[in-house]
Amino acid sequence: MRQKKTNQSANPLWTRDFTILTLGSVVSMLGNAMSGFALSLMVLDISGSTLLFALYISMYTLPQIIMPVFSGAILDRFSRKKTIYTLDFISAGLYLLMAVVLFIGWFSFPLFLIYCFILGSIESIYMVAYESFYPLLISEGNYQKAYSIASVLETFSAVMIPISTFLYNRIGMAPLLFVNSICFAVAAIMETQIRKDEQYIESQKLTASKDLGHIRQMFKDTKEGFQYLYSEKGLLAIAVYFGFSSFAMGVSSVITLPYFKSTFANGEYIYMLVWGSALVARAIGGGLHYKLKIPAHLRYGIALAVYILISLFEAFYLFLPIPFMMILCFLNGLGGVTSYTIRISATQSYVPDEKKGRFNGVFGMINTIGALGGELIAGLLTLFMPERLVLMSALLLCAVSAVVVIGGGRKSVSAIYNRQQ
Repeated sequence: MRQKKTNQSANPLWTRDFTILTLGSVVSMLGNAMSGFALSLMVLDISGSTLLFALYISMYTLPQIIMPVFSGAILDRFSRKKTIYTLDFISAGLYLLMAVVLFIGWFSFPLFLIYCFILGSIESIYMVAYESFYPLLISEGNYQKAYSIASVLETFSAVMIPISTFLYNRIGMAPLLFVNSICFAVAAIMETQIRKDEQYIESQKLTASKDLGHIRQMFKDTKEGFQYLYSEKGLLAIAVYFGFSSFAMGVSSVITLPYFKSTFANGEYIYMLVWGSALVARAIGGGLHYKLKIPAHLRYGIALAVYILISLFEAFYLFLPIPFMMILCFLNGLGGVTSYTIRISATQSYVPDEKKGRFNGVFGMINTIGALGGELIAGLLTLFMPERLVLMSALLLCAVSAVVVIGGGRKSVSAIYNRQQ
């Protein structure tokens, strides 16, 4: 028992750098959640069209197809830390610019779509940098705890959604964007204080081809990212399944909010009530994962069951009365945080530090292709099919993919999920 306590004290999770990055993420996530949902409401209020709403989401998603792949290759050779705080400073400026534009009463939907494309580009690069840098700050043996914290904090940021709805209806969009700008600036200032030495940069210099320029080296590293994923059958199966999962999420993002707004009076509040139960569940589940470690030999079986069940829950919940919607969303939230914690702690502890950028970039590209496909297809299918049937079809496809890809790849996937971290 004494030895166990000594080991825990020798590897504390809440180091200085981990705390700074976590707190900085909280600040930026809170501001982004508040303005992001309000932007969705603004687009629906202006356009009144599910198809245009899908176009708005797609323009944010589109750059995330290519950007993660190339940025992942670059970020395996350059500072992920500097990338994170630089992009946060740029985001602060962009949100301030949009706040000023809306404050003077000028709005152009085509230019707004370009603005969303730029924000999506920044977000895609940022996420690769963050996801590749974050595990470097986690001490040995603390991966599940760290990612349970990340999941809970992301869940708590969604608390800003009802606040943003209230403020959007009261004061409009411009002040919310101004607050978001401040949040990003504060986060960036905090992140400049991280001291982590990124040792992978020096090791990667040894592998760089001296006869290649920066552009050719980037393409070479990008190709190696795909080759690495293809050579790892377990990682490949996980990436393929989450491509299908992202497709279903893309469909859901286009269908859900417009469905509630068109079906119920004050539908955005019903939407928040229903999905609020999932957020509560994610917070509870994250707390449990922080306290209780899932036995290594059970992770694969739990993950596969969760993948199937949460797809089935979301496939049928819109056909039920609101109380039953809330129950299924609660179960979906518990399953979702479990899925996230198992998957990301396993993969990020498995992939070598010098390959994390490339892996996360390729993984992000696959997810984005799935999400963008879901968004565009959902927008088109709603012209011919009821929204609930579109969502049900996508989620049933996701459930089948879990059985075929994750279930069929049991040996290789379980070798990653069930390993000691």
